Amino acid sequence: MTEHLKSAPVAYQNAPFLDSPDGRILRILAEYQEPLARFRREQIQDTVVFFGSARFQGGKDAANSLAEIEKNHAGIPAAQLEKDLKRAHAGIDMARYYEDARRLAHMLTKWSIQIPARRRRFVVTTGGGPGIMEAANLGAHEAGGKTIGLNIELPFEQAPNQYITPSLNFQFHYFFMRKFWFAYLAKGLVIFPGGFGTMDELFEILTLAQTDKLAKKILVVIYGSEYWNKVLNFQAFVDAGTVAPEDVNQFKIADTPEDAFEFLRDGLTKHHLGGTTTKKAGEVLPEIAKTRP
Repeated sequence: MTEHLKSAPVAYQNAPFLDSPDGRILRILAEYQEPLARFRREQIQDTVVFFGSARFQGGKDAANSLAEIEKNHAGIPAAQLEKDLKRAHAGIDMARYYEDARRLAHMLTKWSIQIPARRRRFVVTTGGGPGIMEAANLGAHEAGGKTIGLNIELPFEQAPNQYITPSLNFQFHYFFMRKFWFAYLAKGLVIFPGGFGTMDELFEILTLAQTDKLAKKILVVIYGSEYWNKVLNFQAFVDAGTVAPEDVNQFKIADTPEDAFEFLRDGLTKHHLGGTTTKKAGEVLPEIAKTRP
């Protein structure tokens, strides 16, 4: 008796193919189309993105970390103990930024959910992890609003924080697709103290604005002059002629949640709320169509 071959899987159900180099384009498209479908379903029109260090803790947790080191220091080499204590004291100092991000996200969300619009405006968005990301998601959650987390697969585990709205919890494989979604819907960007990743995200947005690759106005707040003045010297760019003097006017430096909120509220109102009530009833995410990828 002749045996018939089993039916081959259709291409979109062929897991080895989808996971292969030949399936990469489909994986990339999936990281565009699946978030787009969810944003539409959740009626997210635009966002305000918070960037900053994943390493900061809230004030209480930072104090507990220091107390734990002081309590269990027996047997730790003196040099290592000194490093641990120095890092823990720095953590207590930097905890103010966690609390400020939480407060700013709370203020922004309280304001945005009162905007008379059919779709959700200026939704607080983060990279979905701990530190400043957690603080901003927490503040928005406490204010009663939806909040977005755009997480990324990393060699070291970065679990999504618990304050992300479950239906807006995303996981990306490709950094460039994650960055795309950070920028695509953003009308505001808040940069808290952070490391290499934070600076990468800051300069990418500033470069897109400088080169006119954004078909919309993005309000940029650099938060914490004490930190950023030590890390970056923007005037040095101007003095060396590597950027135009007006390029350093693309952002505002703020040191209190109230100052940052007023700048964002006034700028978002001026640049993005004028036509809110005149949108066609069937239109979804109109700003996406106007934004150049």
